Amino acid sequence: MDAVTLLTVVVLAVFVGFEVVSKVTSKLHTPLMSGANAIHGIILVGAVIVAGQTDDPWLLAVALLAVVLATVNLVGGFVVTDRMLEMFGPRKAAGPGGSAGAAPPAGTARTGEEGK
Repeated sequence: MDAVTLLTVVVLAVFVGFEVVSKVTSKLHTPLMSGANAIHGIILVGAVIVAGQTDDPWLLAVALLAVVLATVNLVGGFVVTDRMLEMFGPRKAAGPGGSAGAAPPAGTARTGEEGK
């Protein structure tokens, strides 16, 4: 393919992706993130394969950059998904002197025994 065709495909993919993601309701964001994480895992494997098979130093540099960016995206996606899933879990019980997660009184340290 020539450069104009590739650029056209990328621009159309960006527009379609933006439209699809912007129409997703908030209830479906967690499953969407899980699917995106699976796609980023495939991208990471492809970048590693390209980096392992190239002899050109410029292509190797671009492939290693793709590996780094795909890794950051993959890990960040799992962190965001984990934080989103924690919102649906049971809330922690309040301690004897306040709400859950409140700071301890001045001069005391948390021992991990609060709320037990």
